[in-house]
Amino acid sequence: MKDMNQTSLSFSSSRAMAGAAFMVLAGIAFSILNVVTQWVTMKMGFSAASAAFWQYAFALVFSLPFLKRTGLSAMRTAYPWRHIVRVALAALGVEAWVAGLASVPIWQAIALVMTSPFFIILGARLFLGERVGPARWAATAAGFAGAMIILRPWSDAFTWAALLPILSALFWGASSLITKSLTGIEKPETITVWLLVLLTPINGVLAAAAGFELPEGFTLALFVFAGLLTVFAQYLLTLAYTVADAAYVQPFDDLKLPLNVLAGWLFFGYAPAGYLWLGAALILTASLFIMRNEIRRERAGA
Repeated sequence: MKDMNQTSLSFSSSRAMAGAAFMVLAGIAFSILNVVTQWVTMKMGFSAASAAFWQYAFALVFSLPFLKRTGLSAMRTAYPWRHIVRVALAALGVEAWVAGLASVPIWQAIALVMTSPFFIILGARLFLGERVGPARWAATAAGFAGAMIILRPWSDAFTWAALLPILSALFWGASSLITKSLTGIEKPETITVWLLVLLTPINGVLAAAAGFELPEGFTLALFVFAGLLTVFAQYLLTLAYTVADAAYVQPFDDLKLPLNVLAGWLFFGYAPAGYLWLGAALILTASLFIMRNEIRRERAGA
């Protein structure tokens, strides 16, 4: 019996370590992806809307083995419009994110996009009728206060482009709410395939509206690399949530902030000011508080 307990403990420990490792590796992959995206848009002047299209177009190409294995029959659903709206919101989030990376430093963009959980809480109250207690309201207020410290809309250095990462957080939060409403009535394969199939065409329409650009030479190679990184990073995230509890691996996702700060410093020479860390600390603390509060609520309701 003792040997069995030791084996179980060792197995749980190894899964926890694997989950943490996969999440950290995903964060590294996303950091490299952000560098590539910002280099193409900010340094090389490529259109942000077209950049979003080509990144996810190549990601779709690399996802074809999954689509072939799953089959388009997985798209059968009684809620097509809900899926379409969800993917459209995700596409708008991608557009706002890439446009943000074309305009503001990586560290500022990544810190501001971490406000997404607070938009989800507000949306859950407004559209799903979920109860939001004083603790969740306080955490949400603290998170947005952190975003304001980073944005500093009262300073001369403020530009409206700095709001783009927050806009992407808003769109992605709304998309997540619809995904949440679908998880109880749809198979995971259906939710995933709808996203893969529709995201690139919607990004294509948005790119055409903004003035479509064709990549050539080195730029084309960077987009192929970005598409591969997108699939690889998403796969690592899936592995992390598969081998370990989401509540355990989620804090490791917050390492994306220092990872992106490091990437921005190495490749672009960005040196974040001290106010970043104060604002980021508020956002991170509020996010972790919300996560722990949700875990306690789930256990109490079990």
